[in-house]
Amino acid sequence: MSSTVWLRIEGLAVLLTSTLIYTHNGHSWLLFIILLFAPDISIVGYLHNNRTGAILYNLFHTYSLPLLLGIAAFILGAPLLSALALIWSAHIGLDRSLGYGLKLPGGFKETHLGPILP
Repeated sequence: MSSTVWLRIEGLAVLLTSTLIYTHNGHSWLLFIILLFAPDISIVGYLHNNRTGAILYNLFHTYSLPLLLGIAAFILGAPLLSALALIWSAHIGLDRSLGYGLKLPGGFKETHLGPILP
């Protein structure tokens, strides 16, 4: 199996794990539905240029920030922050499982998982 297939399977695993933990913690499904695609607002960077778009998109589509938010939620005992971190990581996992990887500066359809196919 190719590395991109493994990365897509990994994304699916993150999506499922985040959603299961979200369910186990009893967070609001309305909040999940409303915010699941919120990280995609970062696509507005492409209105400026491809480089800015890639930087902004990648900032909101790496696991680092939701992981830090989840750690903060744990330390602070903040269920809302926990919910946000899980929704965010579920979104990234969904994107990765569908082949939407981190963006390269050449354009939106160029990703670390290969080109996005129509």
